[in-house]
Amino acid sequence: MQTSKKVQCKKCLNKFYQKEIYTIQQFQYKKEPKYKWTLVFFKKLKIDEWDSFCEECIMSYSKKLDDVWNKQKGQVL
Repeated sequence: MQTSKKVQCKKCLNKFYQKEIYTIQQFQYKKEPKYKWTLVFFKKLKIDEWDSFCEECIMSYSKKLDDVWNKQKGQVL
């Protein structure tokens, strides 16, 4: 049984349980963009592969990643 929230989201600073951690490493399983591009994108935001986020914040970053990728992809085509 988990009794205390020990991990802090880098974005919203809320605390949550260790089992509820999300990191940008989870984006390596997306078809697009490639993970290497994703790492460069997050590095510009000063986010490291091992930074911890709550579910709400990682979903927000996922949408931002998709929006930037789709915009950039549309400019290339």
